[in-house]
Amino acid sequence: MQPFKSKLPEVGTTIFTEMSVLANQHHAINLGQGFPDYPMPEALVAKVAAAMHEGNNQYTHMNGYPKLRKQLAQKYRAIYQADLNGETNITITPGGTYAIYTALTTVLQTNDEVIVFEPAYDSYIPTIELNGAVAVPVPMQHPAYTIDWDLVRSKITSRTRMIVINSPHNPTGAVLQPEDMVQLQALVEDTNILIVSDEVYEHLIFNGLEHQSVLRYPELLKRSFVCFSFGKTYHCTGWKMGYCIAPEPLMQEFRKVHQFNCFSCNTPMQVGLANHLEENKDYLVLGLMMQEKKDYFEKAMQNTRFKALPSYGSYFQLYDYSAISELSEKEFAVWLTREYGVTTIPVSAFYKMPVENKVVRFCFAKQESLLDAAVEKLLQV
Repeated sequence: MQPFKSKLPEVGTTIFTEMSVLANQHHAINLGQGFPDYPMPEALVAKVAAAMHEGNNQYTHMNGYPKLRKQLAQKYRAIYQADLNGETNITITPGGTYAIYTALTTVLQTNDEVIVFEPAYDSYIPTIELNGAVAVPVPMQHPAYTIDWDLVRSKITSRTRMIVINSPHNPTGAVLQPEDMVQLQALVEDTNILIVSDEVYEHLIFNGLEHQSVLRYPELLKRSFVCFSFGKTYHCTGWKMGYCIAPEPLMQEFRKVHQFNCFSCNTPMQVGLANHLEENKDYLVLGLMMQEKKDYFEKAMQNTRFKALPSYGSYFQLYDYSAISELSEKEFAVWLTREYGVTTIPVSAFYKMPVENKVVRFCFAKQESLLDAAVEKLLQV
């Protein structure tokens, strides 16, 4: 039998898996992959367990457990003044990445163009290409990782179908400001361009900044799929639970794809989340807790030879290693794992085009004891 033609011929194993395997081989402290190593809220665990014991173990509604969608609509009405209907605007998904995949797949046709800001979360471009569309990378401005909107404007063509935004940003920790949202709104006005907004780190935002959700901007929301993650909000990334919010016409099309892919998500987790949202607003203090971890790690790193770049949100902070080595980012990350027992992620892995800014990404969403142990090793570099 002749081998079939790969739909992703340039794609191998993700850098996260590759570096985690290397970390295991060398018994390294893994500050590469973005997941917490501390417990999730016990009250939520108890509510999910209760949901199982109460018999909520069969399929729930295709679009998501109705009470959960209602609670989410109420949440966003309260914090962003968004006019949402849980029945028509919200679909529960198995993770934020799935929501992004489905949003892109819902819309894209062969040879459509999608503007993606690099460095970019690694699922965006493969999903675009799987749909026969063309990714148009636009570099963010190193080292602040801001967006040059004039450059974006120059990339728009008659084939531009979508723009993907991500704030707080993975991997840089940059956040969009109100002026960015105004620029984006002006850019897409009177066009057929749609937006995918990756907001999985919405509550992990620092320095008293307000998250500039698309949900705050009615004119943007009219043309947007907005994607979220329960895993990032409740420290349960392994649950793979998320959701998408969109205006009714877009959500109707989203659900056409969703029904033949996932169909329905984990029922007891949805019931537990719905009951937890009804009683708790712990997400409102999540940014303060995560900023304490970021500040703790950054202070400890001051005595190393790494230079911190600003992080205003997410689990991550970038560090410049140009004072340490001339190795490429991938080579440096491998060397650091093998020689000093600390694993990070090369930021070059988040670009389609070759870029070497001598920066690596650390995840600080860890217990202080693990961060201390990592810094102790990094002091030797």
